[in-house]
Amino acid sequence: METTTSCPSTPRWNMERPYLTGRFHLETKATSRLAETKPFSSARLERAIGCYNVAVQELIVVDDLLSVMVGIEGRYISIKRVCGKDEVITFWVDASMDLALQELAKRLFPLCESFLLTDQFVESRSQFKNGLVNHAFAAAIRALLLDYQAMVAQLEHQFRLGRLSIHGLWFYCQPMMGSMLALSSVIQKASANNFTGSAVLNLLQSQAKTMAGDNAVRSLLEKMTQSASNAYLGILERWVYEGVIDDPYGEFFIAENKLLQKESLTQDYDAKYWGQRYSLKDGIPSFLANIAGAILTTGKYLNVMRECGHNVQVPVSDNSKLMTFGSNHHYLECIKAAYEFASGELLNLIKEKYDLIGKLRSIKHYLLLDQGDFLVHFMDIARDELSKKIDEISVEKLQSLLDLALRSTAAAADPCHEDLTCFVDNSSLLKKLGSLKDLEIRTVSDVGDIEEPVSITGLETFSLSYKVQWPLSIVISRKALTKYQLIFRFLFHCKHVDRQLCGAWQVHQGVRALNAHGTAISRSSLLCRSMLKFINSLLHYLTFEVLEPNWHVMHNRLQTAKSLDEVIQHHDFFLNKCLRECLLLLPELLKKVERLKSLCVQYAVATQWFISSSLDIPKLDESSVAKKWTSRSLSKVQKVMTRDAAVTESILKFEREFNAELQSLGPILSNSSQTEPHLTLLGQWILGIGNDH
Repeated sequence: METTTSCPSTPRWNMERPYLTGRFHLETKATSRLAETKPFSSARLERAIGCYNVAVQELIVVDDLLSVMVGIEGRYISIKRVCGKDEVITFWVDASMDLALQELAKRLFPLCESFLLTDQFVESRSQFKNGLVNHAFAAAIRALLLDYQAMVAQLEHQFRLGRLSIHGLWFYCQPMMGSMLALSSVIQKASANNFTGSAVLNLLQSQAKTMAGDNAVRSLLEKMTQSASNAYLGILERWVYEGVIDDPYGEFFIAENKLLQKESLTQDYDAKYWGQRYSLKDGIPSFLANIAGAILTTGKYLNVMRECGHNVQVPVSDNSKLMTFGSNHHYLECIKAAYEFASGELLNLIKEKYDLIGKLRSIKHYLLLDQGDFLVHFMDIARDELSKKIDEISVEKLQSLLDLALRSTAAAADPCHEDLTCFVDNSSLLKKLGSLKDLEIRTVSDVGDIEEPVSITGLETFSLSYKVQWPLSIVISRKALTKYQLIFRFLFHCKHVDRQLCGAWQVHQGVRALNAHGTAISRSSLLCRSMLKFINSLLHYLTFEVLEPNWHVMHNRLQTAKSLDEVIQHHDFFLNKCLRECLLLLPELLKKVERLKSLCVQYAVATQWFISSSLDIPKLDESSVAKKWTSRSLSKVQKVMTRDAAVTESILKFEREFNAELQSLGPILSNSSQTEPHLTLLGQWILGIGNDH
């Protein structure tokens, strides 16, 4: 988004009162011969020039030419402007003039036309609305026109002394002719396209290159380019040395969108602050095109430090001024030095003062479950609340329970634990993944037709969040936190499934004394073991094969990063790689895993309920330890388990469904491992589990 600029308007009197600028000399009066049908009528001139002999005609023509060269009509040479087309200028001469003199005079008309166009360009481009580059360009041309006018004055002096013929006039005008023609060509292109800012610089530079064969013209155009670029380089210098856009006329190639605020980084998943608060516009000067990205980044880094209250300015010496540019490319070295300084300062600020690595490590402890003692305690004390439907859960109660768990475990020693908060999402993990369109999900169609479960609880939707302050929010943005939360939700539910199965396993261990070979208890025990192997293999893969290795790779890369953008790139790469390797971007696999986890939970709950109810005791939960069983209780369990055919069929149904889902997962893993090599090991484990039966 380009910044709208407002500039002062040129006073009307500057155009309505030409006597203030001396332009009344160049204006054609309504009573002049140009307003008449014939350019030279007998009513105005007593005698035509043809009435004089050739020697007198030459003197008259030279006098007229000296006037026309500075835009003032002569007695027998007139200036004609086409109405509405100031750039179209023609010259008329008295038809009775000697033909040889006419031809000699016409050879000088291009120079006269160039002066008029150039002088007009200076007047028009000096107005406020045309910008600093045009102002500087017009000022440089004005200095050239002063030299030109001085040359005309010297020629007129020679003429008054009787030392200047028309041939001499042509001879003395030769050196200036090429330069003025080349300059007028540039001016016509700039005027026709209404060029401003970098477009003027690009035009001057390209024209200078095309005139490489004419050293004088090339030098002139290079000088004009240098003069016109001084104002532009002044804007550039403030940006790369102070991070300030001082661009009153909107000429700079970097735009600032003030509507984008840094607070959006922590609030909006699709926040565009870092990428679009400052952005490149069209019309980058050709001599800066290859380094425009570094220029943009340098100012962005300086602005971040200013937003932090850390006012820093790139050290500037006389040798690092950007007011000149040339073939030695010294200006490129200055810009690179400024970029390296700003990048290094910001990186040190982020790492040292704001402890980026410490924050990321803290997030890893909690959102990637690297530090699990607080989670075990939290799941114990928050079990009842998490088991409710999402619209019945009190987030405030969960937050207080989370705070209690954090203060009661080793997490209390972490100064960052107070930044941890919790929330409950309103959709399942699969639905949430489907709503994030920017994720590179391999088969989007598989996600689009997901049916939301009829009833989901806090166990499926609970997640942690983390308070991140500026400037760390540039790296740990809302989008990055959302990706962490997706991984956390998957891990958290896997932990829940594991705890449920462990509870069921403890119940089975309590009836080991019962000789249950060939009964439903025996089949149930084997099924429980298979399910535990599955969930433990999955958790081991997620933790030790995906998260830990990728974290260490990212940690090492962050230590050697040279800029904040590199840090962002490494962090985003880590998150995207973890999402993919954790199956979250592979809907077909994820749906199978979710189905298997659902079966495990249903089985664990059903098994615990049945055995507990058959003993007329409260339901055994996953945190219970094995209890002593009386012979009377064991006999009762044996009778119920062996006589109740419905129970046996239920266990067999769970076994069939689990094994079928597990076996169908194997081929999918094998096929996916061809494009996702990280799935090879998980596939071997899953297939191994399937082969147990």
